[in-house]
Amino acid sequence: MASRHQAVEQGNRGLTRLPDSAPRTPAGQRLRRLPWGRWLGAVFALGVLALLAWAARQIDWPEVLTALQQVPLSVLAAAAGLCALSHLIYSSYDLIGRRWTRHAVPARRVMLITFISYAFNLNLGSLVGGVAMRLRLYAREGLRHPVPAQVLALSLTTNWLGYGLLAGGLFLTGWLAPPANWTVSATALRGLGALMLALVATYLALCAFSPRREWRLRGHDLVLPSVRLALMQLLVSSANWLTMGVILTVLLQQAAPYGTVLAVLLVAAVAGVITHVPAGLGVLEGVFVALLGPSLGHGQVLAALIVYRALYYLLPLMIATIAYFVLEARSRRGASVDKNG
Repeated sequence: MASRHQAVEQGNRGLTRLPDSAPRTPAGQRLRRLPWGRWLGAVFALGVLALLAWAARQIDWPEVLTALQQVPLSVLAAAAGLCALSHLIYSSYDLIGRRWTRHAVPARRVMLITFISYAFNLNLGSLVGGVAMRLRLYAREGLRHPVPAQVLALSLTTNWLGYGLLAGGLFLTGWLAPPANWTVSATALRGLGALMLALVATYLALCAFSPRREWRLRGHDLVLPSVRLALMQLLVSSANWLTMGVILTVLLQQAAPYGTVLAVLLVAAVAGVITHVPAGLGVLEGVFVALLGPSLGHGQVLAALIVYRALYYLLPLMIATIAYFVLEARSRRGASVDKNG
């Protein structure tokens, strides 16, 4: 019976003949387990543990526990369920890339890899979780270059497509009124919203009508998906951002309109990306306190955000850490069986 790695290799060979809307994967060499590969894996694992230890020291755990105790159990349960739903939706992002590239990694394994990467991305930054972790886990599954990079690029595009649609619409319609001391005026915010919507519309138009499907930029092949896949990207990403807005609205116990909470979340998300602070520590809280604190009270806003971090960031990170090391252990056992068999 063929091993899982052999099955993936057979699926990789099927990438050489794809429709025009899918990326063409050039013939490449089969992944070889280099003599120093095991040491490299150990160094990567130690790096992950070191980053986790650093992140744990940045958290005020007594404050987290106190905030959790103050939230009604019904609110806590509803928020926890919605957090699970959001992570499940995000985990489907790479399934679009799986369909696009036609690689042979099973769907459940793809979703697990995406979940692990997302949890590390939220807490340790995009370079660790969104890029390094994802590429390593796909390499462990036997995928050759450039397939993992193509899946990653499509998922990143998926995430920001939904963001652009929702943020563009909310900013353009004036859902969010920036404070008087902000450097960004209401007019500038509306202009930013219009630009975001224009970018989303341009991407969809290119996917639907562009006769040219491939470009090469700085040594990287950029390939447009079909408009059907582009619409799927927009749908799942929008659903995830909308769910995240519901989570925070629930934790604020409906003290602010849903549209306002969602708009503030979208501002905080892009602020966290711009500042490059791992997990957006302090950025998320600063934006919410600045925009909602005057009307709701700083204490209520901060308590809701602490619970949000515990449920959406920390708990998934604990689960993802266990899952990551389980995958590493299984991969090593599978490689050992293939070598000895």
